[in-house]
Amino acid sequence: MSGSIQFLLRYGYLLLFGWVFFEQLGLPIPSIPLLLAAGALAGMQKMNFGAAISLPILGAACADMIWYELGRRKGIRVLHFLCKVSLEPDSCVRLTENAFEKYGANSLLVSKFIPGFGAVAAPLAGIFRMRFARFFWLDLAGTAIWSGTFFTLGYIFKDAIERVAADARSLGAGLGILLAAALVAYLGLKYERRRRFIRQLFIDRITPKELKEKIDAGENVVIVDLRGSMDFEAEPETIPGARRINSKDLDAAKEELSKALEVVLYCT
Repeated sequence: MSGSIQFLLRYGYLLLFGWVFFEQLGLPIPSIPLLLAAGALAGMQKMNFGAAISLPILGAACADMIWYELGRRKGIRVLHFLCKVSLEPDSCVRLTENAFEKYGANSLLVSKFIPGFGAVAAPLAGIFRMRFARFFWLDLAGTAIWSGTFFTLGYIFKDAIERVAADARSLGAGLGILLAAALVAYLGLKYERRRRFIRQLFIDRITPKELKEKIDAGENVVIVDLRGSMDFEAEPETIPGARRINSKDLDAAKEELSKALEVVLYCT
């Protein structure tokens, strides 16, 4: 927090716009500490209230317009790219598609509060061909709610934030080392979980050639296509004889599928 306040005091309003803009484009630079610091500084009369609250909204909205247009032009490939660079790419596509399909356009109002969803909501709106005017106003409202929430918290708790900043300065380099160690530990845990997941996939997987041999041999194999509706619309080709089942309905179909000698699931 101390670093955020010093940064803001030195570089001012341009930082508020640029930091949020590049975070929403996908850079791993969290904006929440900066928004809290901006609110605290506005409460201390060290920043103009109107400029400090509006510039982050403008920065996020500009980034979202770019992602919307990329989603509209490039389709599902944009979502796949974003999920590839996320910490949990194995579930990213399915979770974000399901969230957008369930809550629709209104999900833009809260998307930035949901980890992992904020980065993909704008391109999803473009992929779903949402009207630009509707997307613009909903996204602007959602951005204002997100940015305004943390800015207001900083404004209200400016005294507490000022004390935290003072304590952080007294800790000096030790605080930075502690935060860096916590980040490395978090990333390491995510990496290890993903490594185990991928290893299990390779143990359980079957190659297309092996599946074709089973089908040609007349074995009792049930093939289930688990792709989401967006993935299916992008590439409607499917394995002959495969059943399309939504992943949410897989448990309900478990008893029926258990009658088969072997069940093969596939998705994107």
